[in-house]
Order: sequence, then structure tokens, then C-alpha cells
Amino acid sequence: MPAVERERRGLPVVASEGSSQFEEVLAAHGIEPLRRRSAVTLQVNLGKRCNMACRHCHVDAGPLRDEMMSAAIVDRVIELVEKNPEIIVVDITGGAPELHPSFGYLVERVSRLHRSVIDRCNLTVLLEPGMEGMTALLARHRVRVVASLPCYGPENVDKQRGSRAFVRSIEALRMLNACGYARTGSGLVLDLVYNPVGSSLPPAQATLEAEYRAVLRRDFHVEFDQLLTITNMPIKRFAEQLAKENRAQAYAELLVQNFNPVTADAVMCRSLVSVGWNGRLHDCDFNQMLELGLGQRPSATVWDIDDLRALSGERIATDTHCFGCTAGAGSSCSGALA
Repeated sequence: MPAVERERRGLPVVASEGSSQFEEVLAAHGIEPLRRRSAVTLQVNLGKRCNMACRHCHVDAGPLRDEMMSAAIVDRVIELVEKNPEIIVVDITGGAPELHPSFGYLVERVSRLHRSVIDRCNLTVLLEPGMEGMTALLARHRVRVVASLPCYGPENVDKQRGSRAFVRSIEALRMLNACGYARTGSGLVLDLVYNPVGSSLPPAQATLEAEYRAVLRRDFHVEFDQLLTITNMPIKRFAEQLAKENRAQAYAELLVQNFNPVTADAVMCRSLVSVGWNGRLHDCDFNQMLELGLGQRPSATVWDIDDLRALSGERIATDTHCFGCTAGAGSSCSGALA
């Protein structure tokens, strides 16, 4: 049965045709294939090295990974930011990006260009040897910290991230608060990220944020600005976990059945360019992990494009994982979309 007909009848649309299955569902809702607008965010993955090996990690990052962005590519990223004034946000991720030897250099140079900087932080890295001055560096350059905290209690966090991960995360949050983060009038933004422990969709973002705030404030004297809910993407380590537990098909069907057409206009790939640790360009971080290059320039690297405005209007590479960003309230690096 064609995918469009299955969707019309309320059946799961999980085929094996790459991007066509997602685009068929878009078409069934009268939505054109995804195209780029002007990029305002450059997301930079500095590498896959991390002090943790979380069960849900779509990057498959960990302490033994050695993929790290070269100094030459870091400098080219800075050059691209300088040449493209429409890029107003540089979103630094990993792995644990703070472990990269050029992290501080990149933050300083981008800040000097008067662009906003985001650090995708796992929190526990701030307690690692050699990280003693990291919170001060982040505060000095007014970096927005987007910190992963999968729950406001230890059981779920430790299950997903390892023993004592929650206690260490709370300690790191207190360090950030002590530097002024999430304090009224400081201008230092600290957002938290929630993702489900297993194969379910996140609950309503606003409701969950209120729960997080109440518990973290009452029990741990921790403050934060916003909570962002993100759907677990069936990529890399989380995909392997689903397959091992024989839940891959059920999760794929859950995402498809909860497709929300309202979210398609706001997906992050429309206004973001993702740079891999090896300099290759992608439409989003998830495509990067699947080694899907830019939709119309699949082999493009940071060396091939000077003016990122040239990408506007081009097709975005999509596949079945795109249902993860468009299910329920939607999901992006900035949280729920609807």
C-alpha cells in the first residue's frame, strides 16, 4: 500500500525509501519538501570525545572517541562567521565540546565578533580535571549554557547517564549559579534539556518546566531559565538500544503516527547549518551523525562555500529520522516547536 494511502487510513508510514516516505507525509498534508531559509545559526560539532557515554546519545560519543576538529577547521569556522554577518548564533556541541583544546579560543574569537555563543554542556564535564576555570570562561564571554539534565531526580538520570551522574550534575549547576547563571539581572542564560529515558515522546514543555523548577529549587537550591524538551532520535546509540530491545519498529511507528504538520515550518534545519568535526557541512546535527551532507551539496565542506546565503532556497536532506523532529509538539535544539 502506498505511504500516502497508509497515512490517510491512520496506519504507520514506515517504509524503506529514504527521504520519500517523509516527503510523502508532508505532501499528504499539503506541505512542500523542506527548503532552506537564510541561515542564522552555525552549529559546530568539535568532536565525539566525551567524559560520558549516555544511553540515548545520537552522537555515539564517549571517552574513547578520538574524532576532534582540527585547528585549521576551527579557524575556517571563525572565518565563515566573520564573512557571514547574518549568522548571529554559533552553537557549539560535541561530544563534550569543552574537552576540545580550541574550545576557549573559539568562544573568545566568536564573542569578539559580537555573535551569541551557545555551549551544549553535559554538566558533569565541568567537574573533570583541567576544567577548573571553565565556568568562569563561560560567564566572562556571556555564553548561553544549554545543559542536559534528563530528569529532576537521580534514578532516571543515573539510569541514562551512569552512576552519580545526577549528583555531579547538581554540583555543576550550583557552580554555574554561583557564577551568576540564571540569576536575575545577570544576563547569563542557563537552559536545561529534557529527553525521555526511553521510547516515548516528551510531555508538554511548559508543564514539565514548572515541575523541574519547583523540585530543583526546593530540593537542591538550583535555578535555571528555560527547560527545552527534545525527542530521542533513533540514531547511533539510541537506535542500537531500540534494536536490542526489539522496539525499533514500534518507536518508528510512534513518531510517524504523531506527525504534526504545524511543526514542519519551524524545524531547525530551515535556518541552521551544521559543521561536522571533519569540516563537512550538513542540514542539521542529526543528518551529520547519519553522514547525510547538505541536500543539494552532499559533499560540501567549510572550504567550499564562503557566502552561506547561497544555500537559501535549496532542498534539505530528509529521511525517516525527520519524523522525530515533527512528532507531537515537535523537537529541535531549541526545544518544542508547537
